[in-house]
Amino acid sequence: MKQDVRLGRVGGIAVGANWSVAVILVMIAWLLGASVLPGSSPHQPVVLYWMVAVAGAVLFLASLLAHELSHAMVARRNRVNVRSITLWMLGGVAELEGEPPDAAADLRIALAGPAASLAAAGIFLGAAELLNMAGAAGVAVAAAQWLAVMNGLLAAFNMLPGAPLDGGRVLRALLWRHFRDRRRAEAAAARAGQFLGAGVAAAGVFELLAWGSLGGLWLMLIGWFLISAASTEQAAATAASALADVRVADIMTTDPDLAPGWSTVQGFIDTITIHSRQDAFPVVDFTGRLTGLVVVDQLIRIRPNDRTQLRLDQVALAVPPPYRATPEDPAASLLTRRPLGDEVVAVVLANGRVAGIVTVTDLRRAMRRIKLTPAGVRATTPGPLAGTPN
Repeated sequence: MKQDVRLGRVGGIAVGANWSVAVILVMIAWLLGASVLPGSSPHQPVVLYWMVAVAGAVLFLASLLAHELSHAMVARRNRVNVRSITLWMLGGVAELEGEPPDAAADLRIALAGPAASLAAAGIFLGAAELLNMAGAAGVAVAAAQWLAVMNGLLAAFNMLPGAPLDGGRVLRALLWRHFRDRRRAEAAAARAGQFLGAGVAAAGVFELLAWGSLGGLWLMLIGWFLISAASTEQAAATAASALADVRVADIMTTDPDLAPGWSTVQGFIDTITIHSRQDAFPVVDFTGRLTGLVVVDQLIRIRPNDRTQLRLDQVALAVPPPYRATPEDPAASLLTRRPLGDEVVAVVLANGRVAGIVTVTDLRRAMRRIKLTPAGVRATTPGPLAGTPN
C-alpha cells in the first residue's frame, strides 16, 4: 500500500496514509455530523455538530492506527520486522518483513489488533459514561458511544475467518499448528477469504436490490477487496509452496557487476551501466564490503550536471538487514519483500562479499521453470534455475 502522506515514525516504524484515507475521513465526519449526532442530541448548534464530528472522525482513524500498531509491536516482539504502517480507505495495513517463526507467534500477532480495538471500545465507552456523569454536551457523549460501538464492530468484523482479515490469520495459525504445515494453512485461509468476500459482496447486492440502500455498495466494495486480497495471498502461498525446497543460490544472478562507491555517477554510467545487462548494482567500498544499491531508473533521475559531481556512495539506496541473504537461505523467504528500487529483493552475501543478487525477474524466472517441472523438483545445483546477469 503506497504512502502518499508520511505521518512520522512510532517506535521506529514509518507511519503514513494513502490518499484514500481522506475518503473515509469525510464519510465518517458526514455520517456523524449529518445523522448520528443530530439524531442522538437534537436542537444543538450546527457548528457544534460538525466540530464534534470532525474530532470523532480523527479519533476513529487514531483507533485504526492503534489496531495496526498493536499488530506491529507484537510482531517485533516475536522477531518479525515491520517495514511500515499505512492507513487507507478500508482500514490499515501493517507491512511485515518476513514470516512469524511459529504458529503461536502467528496467533499472537493476529489477535493483537482485535484486542486493541476491543480495548479502544472499552475506553470510549468509559469516556462516554464519564462525560455523561460530568454533564458534558450530549453530542460529545453520543460521539464517544458511537466510537465505542464502531471499535467493537471493527474487532468483530476483523475476526471473521478468512484472509486477509485478522480472523483469517487466526485460522491460519490454528491450521498451521494442527497440520504443522504453514503453506497448507495459508492456502486454506486464503480460500476461506475468497468465500467470505463473495458472501459479503452477495449481501451487498441483496441489500442494494431489496432495499435500495447505498450501504449495499459499501458491502460490495468490501467484498471485492476481500476477494482480491485473498486471491493475492493464495497466489503467494502457491508460489511459496513451489519454492519450498529451493535455495537462494538456485535462483540468484551470480557474480553481478558491482558499483564502486568512490566512482562518480557519470563515470559509472560510461564504464559499466551502458554495457551491463543489469538494472541494479550492489555498491561496494574499497574493501569490497556492501554499502548500498543503485538502480538504473534512479541514475536516470539525477540531473546530468550533477552526475559528474556525485559519487555512487552518496546516492546509493540503503540495503537493510532483511534484504541481505546468504546462498543457503530459502528462496521462499524472499516472496514477502517489497523490491528495493522496484527491482532487487535481496543482495546475496558469502563470506562478507557480494555473491549475487535476486531480482524480481529472477523470482519470476524461477517460478516459470518450476512450473515446467511436473514434480516441482528443486535444483540441486545453480544450473537449472540460476540467473545470469540481466
